[in-house]
Amino acid sequence: MFRSLTLALCATVLVITPAAAQDANKDKNLDVRSPVGDLHVGKDADAQKAGLPLYPGARPKHDANNDPVNFGLFTESFGLKLVVAKYETDDSAEKVLAFYRERMKKYGKVLDCRGTNDDSGFHSDDDDKEGAKPLKCDGDNTGPVRELKVGTEDNAHIVAIENPGSAKGTTFAIVYVRRHGKSGDI
Repeated sequence: MFRSLTLALCATVLVITPAAAQDANKDKNLDVRSPVGDLHVGKDADAQKAGLPLYPGARPKHDANNDPVNFGLFTESFGLKLVVAKYETDDSAEKVLAFYRERMKKYGKVLDCRGTNDDSGFHSDDDDKEGAKPLKCDGDNTGPVRELKVGTEDNAHIVAIENPGSAKGTTFAIVYVRRHGKSGDI
């Protein structure tokens, strides 16, 4: 029964999405509320929706491939929330990292990782019956992206800085991921 309810919600989304996409206002959010579950898709992501303050003086960074993402899908059995927002500042990466390192402590132990921007520390492992695994640093710690991570695979806050040694200011992304329920049921 759960599978058929999920399929009904997905079908509703597929029917409504093309109509919303044709709307003259392309920045409009898509919100679907139904007895089966709720869906939100929008470009209204920001640091606050990711559970973190915005670095003072930071400006949203928009380009063709990096629009902000605020996605939420929630039912009684499962849910997924994803918020991704990208910013830039004239300050150094070290100042930005110090700011977020302090703010992220309220969520737990903050990891300071270097990577290649192809892995955010999330690994779907259906054999994990005991709950969410803590985030970890992956790779050889030599890549061009520096990340601060805190939380678990099911509830994570991440700040990723591109080219942390750049002298031209700092570009960074704030990411929040929250999921519950069995992802294998979707």
